[in-house]
Amino acid sequence: MILGGYGLQTQLQKATLMRLTTKTNLAARVLMSCAVNDGVTLRSAEIAQTCNASLNHLLQVVNALQTHGFIETLRGRSGGLRLARPAAQISMGAVFRVFESGTPFAECFAPETNTCPLPETCRLRGYVSRAVEAFYHELDMVTLDDLTRGNCGLAALLAVPDALRRGCAEVALV
Repeated sequence: MILGGYGLQTQLQKATLMRLTTKTNLAARVLMSCAVNDGVTLRSAEIAQTCNASLNHLLQVVNALQTHGFIETLRGRSGGLRLARPAAQISMGAVFRVFESGTPFAECFAPETNTCPLPETCRLRGYVSRAVEAFYHELDMVTLDDLTRGNCGLAALLAVPDALRRGCAEVALV
């Protein structure tokens, strides 16, 4: 069955696509890097390189993570960043809310810029609102520890080699 030039399967694949902001994605990478390298102070430049991220964008994310108490940053010769609390106490739902809360899911969720003529009678908004809350509820039940503990593949990708760990104390980059 062909619908509008696209196969049904292609349309279903597109319909299930939901995108997170780049900052949310980077926040997860930073936190996973810190969790995999528990007890090690990491440099932002190392994380940016390992995670294939722009250092400028990563520094903005690091600032927000530090502001919200997920990581702590250390200045000076031995500077860098590390988790502010154990990975088991960091809810991914809380992290996602920090970075996604400023982005309305749909136009009608932003009253100041909404041009939809249906807000008074549309029932869809209530359903979508509940679906978004269900999304966050699922993430509330996932901790950073759930994502990293025993994840050898992730550890292999994000672990800072011992030589770099020794170098972290010598270079002061936050």
